[in-house]
Amino acid sequence: MKKATTHLGFTFLALLFVATACKQEKKASEEKETTVDTTEVETPTTPPEITLQKLEGSPAYADASLLLDTPQHIKVAEVGEVDFSFAVENYELGKQTEGPNAQSLANSGKGQHIHFILDNQPYSAHYEPIFQKEIPAGTHHLVAFLSRSYHESVKNENSVIVRKLTVGDTTKDTLDFDLKAPTLIYSRPKGTYKGKDTEQILLDFFVLNTTLSESGTKVRTTINGKQFMVEEWVPHVIKGLPMGEVTIQLELTDTSGNLIPGPFNSVTRKVTLEP
Repeated sequence: MKKATTHLGFTFLALLFVATACKQEKKASEEKETTVDTTEVETPTTPPEITLQKLEGSPAYADASLLLDTPQHIKVAEVGEVDFSFAVENYELGKQTEGPNAQSLANSGKGQHIHFILDNQPYSAHYEPIFQKEIPAGTHHLVAFLSRSYHESVKNENSVIVRKLTVGDTTKDTLDFDLKAPTLIYSRPKGTYKGKDTEQILLDFFVLNTTLSESGTKVRTTINGKQFMVEEWVPHVIKGLPMGEVTIQLELTDTSGNLIPGPFNSVTRKVTLEP
Protein backbone atom coordinates (compact mmCIF):
# COMPACT_ATOMS: atom_id res chain seq x y z
CA MET A 1 0.00 0.00 0.00
CA LYS A 2 2.85 2.40 0.66
CA LYS A 3 4.15 1.90 -2.89
CA ALA A 4 0.72 2.75 -4.38
CA THR A 5 0.46 5.87 -2.25
CA THR A 6 3.90 7.00 -3.33
CA HIS A 7 3.03 6.44 -6.98
CA LEU A 8 -0.17 8.48 -6.69
CA GLY A 9 1.77 11.25 -4.94
CA PHE A 10 4.19 11.48 -7.79
CA THR A 11 1.34 11.51 -10.29
CA PHE A 12 -0.41 14.33 -8.45
CA LEU A 13 2.76 16.42 -8.32
CA ALA A 14 3.33 15.90 -12.04
CA LEU A 15 -0.18 17.01 -12.89
CA LEU A 16 0.20 20.05 -10.63
CA PHE A 17 3.46 21.00 -12.37
CA VAL A 18 1.90 20.70 -15.83
CA ALA A 19 -1.15 22.76 -14.82
CA THR A 20 1.06 25.49 -13.34
CA ALA A 21 3.22 25.59 -16.48
CA CYS A 22 0.13 25.87 -18.71
CA LYS A 23 -1.23 28.76 -16.65
CA GLN A 24 2.09 30.60 -16.86
CA GLU A 25 2.31 30.02 -20.61
CA LYS A 26 -1.29 31.24 -21.11
CA LYS A 27 -0.61 34.34 -19.00
CA ALA A 28 2.56 35.16 -20.96
CA SER A 29 0.68 34.68 -24.23
CA GLU A 30 -2.15 37.00 -23.10
CA GLU A 31 0.34 39.66 -22.02
CA LYS A 32 2.09 39.40 -25.38
CA GLU A 33 -1.18 39.71 -27.29
CA THR A 34 -2.34 42.75 -25.33
CA THR A 35 0.95 44.65 -25.62
CA VAL A 36 0.44 47.82 -27.73
CA ASP A 37 3.30 49.14 -29.88
CA THR A 38 3.41 52.86 -29.17
CA THR A 39 6.22 53.59 -31.63
CA GLU A 40 5.15 56.55 -33.82
CA VAL A 41 5.09 55.68 -37.51
CA GLU A 42 5.75 58.55 -39.92
CA THR A 43 3.13 58.81 -42.62
CA PRO A 44 4.68 59.75 -45.98
CA THR A 45 3.42 63.12 -47.21
CA THR A 46 2.74 63.92 -50.84
CA PRO A 47 4.76 66.95 -51.98
CA PRO A 48 2.68 69.87 -53.28
CA GLU A 49 2.12 70.09 -57.01
CA ILE A 50 4.07 72.76 -58.88
CA THR A 51 1.67 75.17 -60.57
CA LEU A 52 2.08 78.19 -62.84
CA GLN A 53 -0.60 80.89 -62.71
CA LYS A 54 -0.98 84.30 -64.29
CA LEU A 55 -0.18 87.20 -61.99
CA GLU A 56 -2.85 89.89 -61.89
CA GLY A 57 -3.40 93.14 -60.03
CA SER A 58 -0.28 95.08 -61.01
CA PRO A 59 -0.55 98.73 -62.10
CA ALA A 60 -0.09 98.86 -65.87
CA TYR A 61 2.20 101.90 -66.31
CA ALA A 62 1.17 101.89 -69.96
CA ASP A 63 2.71 105.33 -70.60
CA ALA A 64 5.99 104.73 -68.71
CA SER A 65 9.15 105.24 -70.79
CA LEU A 66 12.83 104.39 -70.48
CA LEU A 67 15.11 106.41 -72.74
CA LEU A 68 18.80 106.19 -73.68
CA ASP A 69 20.20 108.82 -76.04
CA THR A 70 22.75 106.70 -77.90
CA PRO A 71 23.08 105.05 -81.33
CA GLN A 72 21.75 101.51 -81.76
CA HIS A 73 25.37 100.36 -81.75
CA ILE A 74 27.30 101.83 -78.83
CA LYS A 75 31.10 101.71 -79.23
CA VAL A 76 33.47 102.22 -76.31
CA ALA A 77 37.23 102.18 -77.02
CA GLU A 78 38.54 101.43 -73.53
CA VAL A 79 37.70 98.40 -71.42
CA GLY A 80 36.43 99.20 -67.93
CA GLU A 81 33.54 101.13 -66.44
CA VAL A 82 31.04 102.48 -68.95
CA ASP A 83 28.79 105.44 -68.18
CA PHE A 84 25.05 104.98 -68.68
CA SER A 85 22.64 107.89 -68.50
CA PHE A 86 19.01 106.83 -68.84
CA ALA A 87 15.97 109.07 -68.72
CA VAL A 88 12.68 107.92 -67.18
CA GLU A 89 9.25 109.37 -67.96
CA ASN A 90 5.90 108.69 -66.26
CA TYR A 91 7.56 106.36 -63.79
CA GLU A 92 9.26 106.93 -60.45
CA LEU A 93 12.40 105.01 -59.56
CA GLY A 94 12.79 104.24 -55.86
CA LYS A 95 9.04 104.23 -55.19
CA GLN A 96 7.19 101.22 -53.79
CA THR A 97 4.76 99.79 -56.35
CA GLU A 98 1.19 99.99 -55.10
CA GLY A 99 -1.14 97.00 -54.93
CA PRO A 100 -1.31 93.59 -53.23
CA ASN A 101 1.56 91.99 -55.17
CA ALA A 102 4.14 93.95 -53.20
CA GLN A 103 3.04 92.00 -50.10
CA SER A 104 2.72 88.55 -51.69
CA LEU A 105 5.96 88.51 -53.72
CA ALA A 106 9.63 89.08 -52.93
CA ASN A 107 9.82 92.87 -52.91
CA SER A 108 12.74 95.29 -52.99
CA GLY A 109 12.74 97.71 -50.10
CA LYS A 110 14.51 100.19 -52.38
CA GLY A 111 11.49 100.42 -54.64
CA GLN A 112 11.09 100.53 -58.42
CA HIS A 113 14.20 100.22 -60.53
CA ILE A 114 15.84 99.36 -63.87
CA HIS A 115 16.78 95.80 -64.78
CA PHE A 116 20.08 95.95 -66.68
CA ILE A 117 20.83 92.72 -68.60
CA LEU A 118 23.99 92.04 -70.59
CA ASP A 119 24.04 89.00 -72.90
CA ASN A 120 21.02 87.51 -71.10
CA GLN A 121 23.00 87.05 -67.89
CA PRO A 122 21.41 87.71 -64.46
CA TYR A 123 20.35 91.34 -64.22
CA SER A 124 21.72 94.09 -62.03
CA ALA A 125 19.15 96.40 -60.41
CA HIS A 126 19.63 100.18 -60.60
CA TYR A 127 17.55 102.61 -58.58
CA GLU A 128 19.00 105.72 -60.19
CA PRO A 129 18.93 106.48 -63.93
CA ILE A 130 22.63 107.39 -64.13
CA PHE A 131 25.28 104.84 -63.17
CA GLN A 132 28.53 103.16 -64.21
CA LYS A 133 28.86 99.51 -65.14
CA GLU A 134 31.96 97.37 -65.63
CA ILE A 135 31.73 95.89 -69.13
CA PRO A 136 34.22 93.29 -70.43
CA ALA A 137 35.81 93.57 -73.87
CA GLY A 138 33.75 92.31 -76.78
CA THR A 139 30.42 92.83 -78.48
CA HIS A 140 27.42 92.56 -76.18
CA HIS A 141 23.62 92.44 -76.37
CA LEU A 142 22.25 95.00 -73.92
CA VAL A 143 18.66 95.04 -72.66
CA ALA A 144 17.35 97.40 -69.97
CA PHE A 145 13.73 97.78 -68.87
CA LEU A 146 11.67 99.31 -66.09
CA SER A 147 10.81 97.07 -63.16
CA ARG A 148 8.24 97.29 -60.40
CA SER A 149 9.50 97.06 -56.81
CA TYR A 150 8.68 93.30 -56.78
CA HIS A 151 10.71 92.82 -59.98
CA GLU A 152 7.87 92.50 -62.50
CA SER A 153 8.90 94.15 -65.77
CA VAL A 154 6.87 96.98 -67.27
CA LYS A 155 5.80 95.65 -70.66
CA ASN A 156 5.21 98.27 -73.31
CA GLU A 157 7.11 99.33 -76.42
CA ASN A 158 8.66 102.32 -74.65
CA SER A 159 9.70 100.66 -71.38
CA VAL A 160 12.68 98.79 -72.83
CA ILE A 161 16.05 99.70 -74.37
CA VAL A 162 17.92 97.29 -76.67
CA ARG A 163 21.43 98.07 -77.90
CA LYS A 164 24.51 96.44 -79.37
CA LEU A 165 27.48 97.42 -77.21
CA THR A 166 31.08 97.02 -78.36
CA VAL A 167 33.87 97.53 -75.85
CA GLY A 168 37.60 97.49 -76.67
CA ASP A 169 39.19 95.00 -79.06
CA THR A 170 36.64 92.67 -80.67
CA THR A 171 38.90 90.66 -82.98
CA LYS A 172 38.32 87.54 -80.85
CA ASP A 173 34.62 88.18 -80.26
CA THR A 174 32.37 85.21 -81.10
CA LEU A 175 28.93 86.45 -80.02
CA ASP A 176 26.64 86.66 -83.05
CA PHE A 177 23.13 88.10 -82.82
CA ASP A 178 20.59 90.13 -84.73
CA LEU A 179 18.89 92.96 -82.82
CA LYS A 180 15.74 92.44 -84.91
CA ALA A 181 15.46 88.66 -84.44
CA PRO A 182 12.93 87.03 -82.05
CA THR A 183 14.68 87.01 -78.69
CA LEU A 184 13.89 85.78 -75.19
CA ILE A 185 15.38 87.63 -72.20
CA TYR A 186 15.23 85.98 -68.77
CA SER A 187 14.49 88.12 -65.71
CA ARG A 188 12.97 86.26 -62.71
CA PRO A 189 13.23 84.13 -60.55
CA LYS A 190 16.68 85.00 -59.29
CA GLY A 191 18.83 84.24 -56.25
CA THR A 192 17.64 82.91 -52.90
CA TYR A 193 14.10 83.04 -51.47
CA LYS A 194 13.38 82.64 -47.76
CA GLY A 195 10.33 82.16 -45.55
CA LYS A 196 7.14 83.72 -46.85
CA ASP A 197 8.79 84.66 -50.15
CA THR A 198 8.97 80.95 -51.09
CA GLU A 199 5.18 80.58 -51.25
CA GLN A 200 4.70 82.56 -54.47
CA ILE A 201 7.62 83.19 -56.82
CA LEU A 202 7.47 85.52 -59.81
CA LEU A 203 8.28 84.13 -63.25
CA ASP A 204 8.97 86.99 -65.63
CA PHE A 205 10.82 87.51 -68.89
CA PHE A 206 11.02 89.94 -71.82
CA VAL A 207 10.16 88.95 -75.39
CA LEU A 208 11.60 90.97 -78.28
CA ASN A 209 10.56 91.05 -81.96
CA THR A 210 7.80 88.47 -81.64
CA THR A 211 4.35 87.97 -80.12
CA LEU A 212 3.32 85.00 -78.01
CA SER A 213 0.06 83.29 -78.96
CA GLU A 214 -1.78 79.98 -78.83
CA SER A 215 -1.08 79.31 -82.50
CA GLY A 216 2.33 81.00 -82.75
CA THR A 217 5.43 81.65 -80.71
CA LYS A 218 5.46 80.27 -77.17
CA VAL A 219 7.79 80.05 -74.21
CA ARG A 220 8.32 76.45 -73.09
CA THR A 221 8.85 76.64 -69.34
CA THR A 222 10.30 73.67 -67.46
CA ILE A 223 10.37 73.87 -63.65
CA ASN A 224 12.07 70.96 -61.85
CA GLY A 225 11.18 68.77 -64.82
CA LYS A 226 7.53 69.83 -65.07
CA GLN A 227 6.68 71.53 -68.36
CA PHE A 228 4.32 74.42 -69.07
CA MET A 229 3.63 76.21 -72.37
CA VAL A 230 3.27 79.98 -71.93
CA GLU A 231 1.19 81.42 -74.76
CA GLU A 232 0.72 84.97 -73.49
CA TRP A 233 3.33 87.55 -72.53
CA VAL A 234 2.22 88.21 -68.98
CA PRO A 235 3.88 87.65 -65.59
CA HIS A 236 3.24 84.37 -63.80
CA VAL A 237 3.49 83.05 -60.27
CA ILE A 238 5.06 79.69 -59.41
CA LYS A 239 3.55 77.85 -56.44
CA GLY A 240 4.26 74.50 -54.80
CA LEU A 241 8.04 74.60 -55.11
CA PRO A 242 10.05 72.40 -52.70
CA MET A 243 12.76 73.75 -50.44
CA GLY A 244 16.26 73.56 -51.83
CA GLU A 245 17.58 74.08 -55.33
CA VAL A 246 15.06 74.69 -58.13
CA THR A 247 15.92 74.47 -61.84
CA ILE A 248 14.06 76.66 -64.35
CA GLN A 249 14.48 76.50 -68.12
CA LEU A 250 12.89 78.88 -70.63
CA GLU A 251 12.85 78.20 -74.38
CA LEU A 252 11.43 80.36 -77.16
CA THR A 253 9.66 78.02 -79.59
CA ASP A 254 7.96 78.33 -82.98
CA THR A 255 4.50 77.09 -84.01
CA SER A 256 5.79 73.50 -84.22
CA GLY A 257 7.43 73.57 -80.82
CA ASN A 258 10.96 73.87 -82.22
CA LEU A 259 13.51 76.13 -80.58
CA ILE A 260 13.84 79.43 -82.44
CA PRO A 261 17.53 79.99 -83.32
CA GLY A 262 19.29 82.65 -81.30
CA PRO A 263 22.05 82.85 -78.66
CA PHE A 264 19.63 83.63 -75.82
CA ASN A 265 16.49 81.67 -76.70
CA SER A 266 17.25 78.76 -74.39
CA VAL A 267 18.29 79.64 -70.85
CA THR A 268 18.54 77.60 -67.64
CA ARG A 269 18.81 79.11 -64.18
CA LYS A 270 18.90 77.76 -60.64
CA VAL A 271 17.41 79.42 -57.56
CA THR A 272 17.35 78.34 -53.93
CA LEU A 273 14.44 78.17 -51.49
CA GLU A 274 15.07 78.22 -47.74
CA PRO A 275 12.59 77.88 -44.82
